[in-house]
Amino acid sequence: MAIMEISNLKKSYDQIEVLKQITFDVNKNDVVAVIGPSGSGKSTMLRSLVHLEEIDGGTIRVCGENLVKDGAYSKPQKIKEITAKMGMVFQHFNLFPHLTVQENLELAPKLVKKESAADIRKRSTELLEKIGLANRVKAFPGKLSGGQKQRVAIARALMMNPEILLFDEPTSALDPELTREVLQVMKDLAEEDMTMIVVTHEMGFAREVANRVIFMDNGEIVESGHPTELFTNPKFDRTKAFLNQNQF
Repeated sequence: MAIMEISNLKKSYDQIEVLKQITFDVNKNDVVAVIGPSGSGKSTMLRSLVHLEEIDGGTIRVCGENLVKDGAYSKPQKIKEITAKMGMVFQHFNLFPHLTVQENLELAPKLVKKESAADIRKRSTELLEKIGLANRVKAFPGKLSGGQKQRVAIARALMMNPEILLFDEPTSALDPELTREVLQVMKDLAEEDMTMIVVTHEMGFAREVANRVIFMDNGEIVESGHPTELFTNPKFDRTKAFLNQNQF
């Protein structure tokens, strides 16, 4: 069963169409990689799924509930409930510089106030252990490498127990060595059956870890399919040209 259903998404800026009838489903435990040239609408599409961008038309259903239906958004409280099912990891980390690593993880759960401080501390400690940063709990983001910051950002998103994790080019600001450590965390999550949608330029990750790849260009989905099929036998010339320019 689809955990997320996206149909006919449309978005324009000043009469320039940036999303054109975007339609796809995401099943539970899927790892969907979204690839394509810069400016193809990938990040706008991803941000619209968690209501960081408002669409002009189309439907987004998450866990059977409408975030937006035929361009009409649900009421604010319902939007808040639906978006709480998703975690977002950004290209530039977006950590709070005045908070320690552990405080960054615990801020949102404490604001929600649905569990005890002891339970929140237990989970943050476990997650920092999981991402290999148990020794940096008291460090401030300014003292971390880019790879460490992004791993903290992933752990922070996991603190809210999301059904789906969204990644917006999580390694594009990192050098190759730091990229590897972040991708390893993401691979581990995939092996634990976390549902993920990943906008990425990392073709190797898309081929190795994703079970579906979506190629976008000029605001539309050109083609999608299993990585083996899409990377070895793309159906469209636009896909072939992009892959030829992005050898891996």
